[in-house]
Amino acid sequence: MQITRSALAQMVDHTLLKTDATRAQVSALVAEARELGVFSVCVSPSMLPITDELGDVKVATVCGFPSGNHTAAAKAAEAAESSKLGADEIDMVINIGLLKEGRADAVEEEIRAVREATTGLLKVIIESAALTDDEIVAACKAAEAAGADYVKTSTGFHPAGGASAHAVKLMADTVGGRLGVKASGGIRDFASANEMVEAGATRLGLSGTRAVLDGADGVEIDDEGDGGY
Repeated sequence: MQITRSALAQMVDHTLLKTDATRAQVSALVAEARELGVFSVCVSPSMLPITDELGDVKVATVCGFPSGNHTAAAKAAEAAESSKLGADEIDMVINIGLLKEGRADAVEEEIRAVREATTGLLKVIIESAALTDDEIVAACKAAEAAGADYVKTSTGFHPAGGASAHAVKLMADTVGGRLGVKASGGIRDFASANEMVEAGATRLGLSGTRAVLDGADGVEIDDEGDGGY
């Protein structure tokens, strides 16, 4: 079944990570987030702290973004600073090259370093479109072993692409409900968002949030009252 607009909104990280984004645009993002009733805004670390009225909206930021080719120490320092500046959640990018070399243990170590530096929730971006199924599973297992809270498909900046229902399902099957699964990258309409939720996504990263939510208008909660899934 399709998810309702309100339930979908509470799964959304309303995102602005463009390299030329301004503080005025971040302020507009926050205002829109409050209006739409989304879970959080996700912005670049340089935009912290957010001084606009947030209401119930959480603040997420990125770490080691977008390449992941930073040292573990640099990622940990960035996460620590962002946490001090008010980030409730950190979305870190793994070093994909380490995973490609078969060094999942090193990936686990860098995730653990960021976990220890983060005071809030930690999501681990694995760039699923650039990985084989076996590598997706290995990345998810490393994230869980290191104490992460979520695994996340994509930065939205990798040429291989963004989220796919196949990757989301594989990630959800691997973490077994113990971790959340965030789908992001290329989700531009309600049908795509609903497909990700059906595949197992528990959070969505969206930049065109209003258009996605508008596509959910008219979807009603079912008779069982379970949120319209």
